[in-house]
Amino acid sequence: MQEYPAQVRKVQTALTGLGIPERIRHLPESAATAELAAQALGIEKSAIANSLIFEADGKPLLVMISGAHRADLLKLASLTDSRKVNRADASFVRLHTGQPIGGVAPLGHPRPIHTLVDVSLSRLREVWASAGHPRYVFRTSYDELLRITAGTAGEVGEAPA
Repeated sequence: MQEYPAQVRKVQTALTGLGIPERIRHLPESAATAELAAQALGIEKSAIANSLIFEADGKPLLVMISGAHRADLLKLASLTDSRKVNRADASFVRLHTGQPIGGVAPLGHPRPIHTLVDVSLSRLREVWASAGHPRYVFRTSYDELLRITAGTAGEVGEAPA
């Protein structure tokens, strides 16, 4: 295994434990947004699987959504039977994932996080997700995201931005 930052090593260890071979890629510059990641990889923004953390009735909720979409808070509340869903702040994200905003991976967290995976990602053969740091990403697929996160598929996004 290459020499990675601690958060990226945790992601790689989790991937390896799930039988997924080494596929983490280092980017030359920070790709803390879907637009930056897409530019760095030379792909469409829709092929970036954003890992967004929300606070749903005080509990963490991970939403995997296309970089071309925005999460719909009402849909998230409905899908999780929550009264209130808000975008989490940086300290809440770090507490529950051990990773910074802009680098949250779909796995490698201290404890499992309830996860919703937007069905719009199923339209693509390949998507890219963060690997725990804004300069590291990995290639995956919709089906693999569902498997590695133990996530639930759902329509979670608004119309494309």
